[in-house]
Amino acid sequence: MRRRVLDPRVAVLRRFAAVGLALLIGSAGAFAQSGSPTPQDQQGKAPAANTAEANKDNQRKADEFVEAAQAINGPAGNPECVWLGRRVVRLMWRDDLDTAFRHLDLYDRFGCPGGHVQATFRCLTRFGGQIDPKVAETLDSRIHVCWINPGAQPQAAAAASPAPATAGNATPAPAASPSPAPSPAPAAPAK
Repeated sequence: MRRRVLDPRVAVLRRFAAVGLALLIGSAGAFAQSGSPTPQDQQGKAPAANTAEANKDNQRKADEFVEAAQAINGPAGNPECVWLGRRVVRLMWRDDLDTAFRHLDLYDRFGCPGGHVQATFRCLTRFGGQIDPKVAETLDSRIHVCWINPGAQPQAAAAASPAPATAGNATPAPAASPSPAPSPAPAAPAK
């Protein structure tokens, strides 16, 4: 085999190109990190409103942790278990299972009960029709309700509607409870 010999000028140009590329990438990172400087005067009252809203949100989160600690006996009521567990359930609901399993490993490492995550997710699936995917607060509030009480049941549609008016002494018929319909048997494959 014959070995190719590079022209010394080509080797110098390659080194120059490599150094230039490194400088270009480095300067692009510096430009990306620097934002446009805006004086505090131009922002006006927006930061004050944002800090008040952030304080309100932080207080709500703290209240949820206190509520969970009071309602749940054992490690599932610990703040780290509540935070990680609700996060795992949210990720499972959004089908981000890889991230959910990584969080679940951390949840287990803190000594939090894995059965509580399972019961909470089971509860959340019962509320599936009442969760608006476009409004994050509905999912978060349902996860919190299910974390506090995994046996929670959604309000029945019959209970939400008023009872039908009856004439005379007739007693109203009890509302039928919704029961799941059996799934049809699979068809035999054609031969």
